[in-house]
Amino acid sequence: MKIILNGAPTDIAATDLATALEELGYGQASVATAVNETFVPNAARAQHALAEGDRLEILAPRQGG
Repeated sequence: MKIILNGAPTDIAATDLATALEELGYGQASVATAVNETFVPNAARAQHALAEGDRLEILAPRQGG
């Protein structure tokens, strides 16, 4: 299925957010996720279904000051 990942068209096989993160190489990474501009907490990712054309944002924490 084709989704928009951080603004870029991307093809994935996953149908839920948790599986998509694994497929995209984020596995156990500590990241924040939003689908269609709505935050999805870690605990809800496995139950959050993805659909063709969804906009997925993955944000990694940054350190610094």
